[in-house]
Amino acid sequence: MIKVLQTASSWLARYTSHFIIGIAVITFFVPGLFDWVKGNIQTAILGFIMLTMGLTLSTDDFKVLFSRPLDIFIGACAQFILMPLIAYTLVRVFHLDRQLAIGILLVGCCPGGVSSNIMSYLCHGDVAFSVGMTCASTVLAPLMTPMLMQLTAGEIVEIDTVGMFINIMIVTIVPVGIGAMLNYFYSRRKEFTTLQSVMPGFSVLGLACIVGGVISAVYDRLVANSWEVFLWIFFVVLCHNSLGYLLGYTTGKLCHFNTAKKRTISIEVGMQNAGLATNLASNFFIASNPLSVVPCAISCVWHSISGTILAGLFRARDERKMYQGKDDSL
Repeated sequence: MIKVLQTASSWLARYTSHFIIGIAVITFFVPGLFDWVKGNIQTAILGFIMLTMGLTLSTDDFKVLFSRPLDIFIGACAQFILMPLIAYTLVRVFHLDRQLAIGILLVGCCPGGVSSNIMSYLCHGDVAFSVGMTCASTVLAPLMTPMLMQLTAGEIVEIDTVGMFINIMIVTIVPVGIGAMLNYFYSRRKEFTTLQSVMPGFSVLGLACIVGGVISAVYDRLVANSWEVFLWIFFVVLCHNSLGYLLGYTTGKLCHFNTAKKRTISIEVGMQNAGLATNLASNFFIASNPLSVVPCAISCVWHSISGTILAGLFRARDERKMYQGKDDSL
């Protein structure tokens, strides 16, 4: 049974984007499939996803925060300056409707996504730097996300900064902390390592449930507003995500990072914790701004796809350089 779960987990981790797209398509045709994923259930699922992240963190991962403070500082600044700024610029340039603007700004103000570590590994990036950036941005999120939302969206919607702070603490810091403590005390036990090996698959299943739940919740409104609205939102999400990758990589070049670190900061900046953004939109904005959750849900799917594509492009460049017998200079 364990072998089956491990194989399934490995498959889901490898084909995350394909699986989530499949769930999104199925839910669109069967919108009631995930209508149970809402409120406290959605919060619990996101907390579980963050718990799985914590289960993979060791004391060595946290030591990176102190052993490479300048790298982490640069990464955190890029994360919490570039993505909110890009989101705010897109909202202004494209004159987005308030509901859509809230969703894009939420994604921009959230910390880095948990799957960014996997993408950094796949593209031969600096995995320790990636984990350090994810830890730093997650720890800072309870303060930074509400503050940045107040700065960028406070003029168009009322922001419950205290409520958001508490919500983010509950769904990120607490479960990550519990997971890290469990890893510290039980990491040498065979049963625990077996549990760790199947957690990636359950994390993907959790993310798929969140995406399915959002589609179920906004299905009627999305259909009523036609495919044009969906395509328009996707275009803005695409711009936000792509500019994050580009400016993250540019930041690495300006700071004279090596190839691995440039790739990592690019992925870390571009890939956001859209699951957290979805949860915040559902808990704080969906009642009066129902479409605000749609950009968050689309980001959940697209960031996984684009991260996989970018990691594949970096790997392909390495393989081409090896084939040509040249040093990698990207």
